[in-house]
Amino acid sequence: MHKIAEWQDVDFDTFQNDIVPANKPALIRSLVTDWPAVEQCRSSAAATCQYLEHLDTGTPVYTIAAPPEAGGRFFYRDDLQGVNFNRGQIPLVQVLGQLMAQSDAPSAHSIAVQALSIRDALPDFEKENPINLIDASVPPTMWIGNKGHVAPHYDVHRNLACVMAGKRQFILYPPEQLANLYPGPILDAPGGVPISLVDAWDPDFDKFPRYAEAHAVAQEAVLEPGDAIYIPSLWWHGVASLENVNVLVNYWWDGINASGISPNDSLLHAMLAITGLDDAQRQAWRDYFDYYVFRSGEDPAAHLPSGLKDIVTSLSSEQAKAVREFLAKRLAEDS
Repeated sequence: MHKIAEWQDVDFDTFQNDIVPANKPALIRSLVTDWPAVEQCRSSAAATCQYLEHLDTGTPVYTIAAPPEAGGRFFYRDDLQGVNFNRGQIPLVQVLGQLMAQSDAPSAHSIAVQALSIRDALPDFEKENPINLIDASVPPTMWIGNKGHVAPHYDVHRNLACVMAGKRQFILYPPEQLANLYPGPILDAPGGVPISLVDAWDPDFDKFPRYAEAHAVAQEAVLEPGDAIYIPSLWWHGVASLENVNVLVNYWWDGINASGISPNDSLLHAMLAITGLDDAQRQAWRDYFDYYVFRSGEDPAAHLPSGLKDIVTSLSSEQAKAVREFLAKRLAEDS
């Protein structure tokens, strides 16, 4: 396992022109050390909870909780049909109270607020704690919890994650390690995308022998308050929260083109349509996808008039709408 490359004194130009185009993870030390949130939360877990309570509007937040026997691992059930934790919408102040009550418990439940919309639940946060590496239109999301870890998974979007309080360990793998990470079921995945069946913090190499290849190229870092990490789109990442109260603020952007259709949705559609065809048909469809979608060889639009509006070239807004309506109709008919 390797250390994630570290950067210091990163500004907007460096981030956008050097870090993002490299398509590699980047550990950015002290990026948000001057945030009032970081400064006020340094002293204690209680101070962190008080700061959040001060900003809270009372909006219920999506919260998950796993029993002590889960060992802090938010995961599938043993039969892989569902998850090993409960979930619900709970007032933030109630969650913070539970975190403080659990902080000294010998066998604590693992509690996590996931993907909290800061603009909805903590609307004054952005004004007090701005980010200067990305466009201001990108909405921030907050993650709050005690000790626990989330299995390696991927995001469609680019991700900039900043530690506001506590400590977090990140373990990252490039997208091409997909098969070596033994992805679990998709439909019952905890966060909507498959997670690795391998416990990255206690791997069983006998059960998952290919994971040794992923482990060999994995990149790792521990982030302190004020540190940030850039995770490129589709890089797998497992995250461990290391303190009694941990708070992370992240920003997702890019990864979906002007169509507004998630590539992950297209993947599910393709799996439904193509899995189960015979080898010759699947190989033929691979060629078609390479030509029309991935464009790894000849440009499929090179022989067409430059001003032609078509899905092979570029769609007009009316055509794009028509294609979406056509797909929606066909999916409805097929069901």
